[in-house]
Amino acid sequence: MKFFRGFDFLIFSSSFVLIILGLLMIWSLSPSLFPQQLTFFLFGLVIFFIFSRLDFRIFDNLSWILYFCSLGFLFFAFLFGQASRGSVRWIQVGNLTLQPSEIVKPFLICFFASIFSRQEKISIVWFLKILLFLFPPLFFIFKQPDLGSTLIVLVSFLGIFLASNIPHIVIFFGLLFLSLISPVIWFFLRDYQKSRIVGFLNPYLDPSGMGYHLIQSMITVGSGGIFGRGLGAGTQSHLAFLPERHTDFIFASLSEELGFLGGGLTMLCYFLILFRILRIAQRSSSDFGRLLAVGIFSLLSFQIFVNIGMNMGILPITGITLPLFSYGGSSIISTMICLGMIESISRFKKPEEMIEIR
Repeated sequence: MKFFRGFDFLIFSSSFVLIILGLLMIWSLSPSLFPQQLTFFLFGLVIFFIFSRLDFRIFDNLSWILYFCSLGFLFFAFLFGQASRGSVRWIQVGNLTLQPSEIVKPFLICFFASIFSRQEKISIVWFLKILLFLFPPLFFIFKQPDLGSTLIVLVSFLGIFLASNIPHIVIFFGLLFLSLISPVIWFFLRDYQKSRIVGFLNPYLDPSGMGYHLIQSMITVGSGGIFGRGLGAGTQSHLAFLPERHTDFIFASLSEELGFLGGGLTMLCYFLILFRILRIAQRSSSDFGRLLAVGIFSLLSFQIFVNIGMNMGILPITGITLPLFSYGGSSIISTMICLGMIESISRFKKPEEMIEIR
């Protein structure tokens, strides 16, 4: 069919499996949230197909508009955002609650992919000027506060930066600059963010306090064994020992109820999606498409690695959700936009690649 010409069915089928698994876990953990999560996914599928049919090169032409609209949306959260647990990250739009820091991620990636793709010669001075455009969205997101989304945007930018046609000297000074400012970030972290890092380094220092989440998550992952306890039979999850069981720690809940096999299937689907994104980036017909795909790859791979890593106790807890799995409409919409863009890039392969496929 003409509608599906160039469509990457491996990405779609792997995503669909993850969606089904995610819905099963929400139904098991919080049945009252299942109808809302199902609505989010149905709406996300519509968004996915819309963006898959758009020519991705449109976002190159609209990159500056997308950038300033993203800044406006982030600033809007400060003016009209709803406070929850000390954070102001959400705004009410009708019956929907949206998180601007999630929605703007794919559009910020579009902007930076466009900027780097248009610059033939990248110098240190030019790179320092580009950092001036990186700091405003990072500042707005960090002040919400949302350290997880701040890191995701930063990693996406770094992915685009490293994939660009840049001299080695610029890469060296860019990484040197980030290394020098990294220790300074500690002094800007809030107390609860610092306690998460300390709790990761030694969770048994305060097992009922700052180390509680990490310890319970590791116990939950290990208790599932090979085949799991079965849907609805997870004791750690259903007896409320595991906090945030349907959002940040949903992978631990999955591992407890569906075991190693369920967790392995989930990671396999993510691997297939990320692998195909890299292949699509390689075959893109333009530098913008290639950098856009790399930026999305960086975003998704970082979220997946950090979320599963913190669930298994090998990374600090950062509050980063698991794409296509964790409960929440904004994360689903953002991920579906990203995957829709990838499908759009897939439709415009290099001519020689298209001949080989035929």
